[in-house]
Amino acid sequence: MLEVGMETSPRIEGGSRTTAQHWPTPDASAPPGESPDGVVEPCDLVTVPARQGLEAVDILRRGGAPAVGPVLHDGTCDTLGFLVPPGTAEAWDVPGSACTQTAGGGLRIPGVHTEPPVSGTGWLLPPDATGPVTDPVVLREALGEAARMIEAADNCR
Repeated sequence: MLEVGMETSPRIEGGSRTTAQHWPTPDASAPPGESPDGVVEPCDLVTVPARQGLEAVDILRRGGAPAVGPVLHDGTCDTLGFLVPPGTAEAWDVPGSACTQTAGGGLRIPGVHTEPPVSGTGWLLPPDATGPVTDPVVLREALGEAARMIEAADNCR
């Protein structure tokens, strides 16, 4: 499992503040992770089981827009980690996933062609010019669709 030693967000009853805080941008990209002066910002990390994460990556990539940012995998490929904007963990409540708040904990959106920011991990999708992080609203929708697809496939057996 991807572990960065940070605190995960508790489920918020009665709805999600994530959606309210992170409305999709018109081009479905995440808010920029780099300020105009070139300073790299911290990010949060959404971790999911690899099967659901791989389905979500496929869903996001089929969407056409640069809706998926860097994605980490753990050394055993049991989990995937999506880099998301800082503050996402405060309201993340997607069942079967966790969002780790890393602000102040050293996890930062890396530059292109850099080593993963978490030891024992590798890049499934390395950082590139399409955008630094995944929009949490778009990720939430993709993870939900992925969970439904997996459930349907498992029920067909």
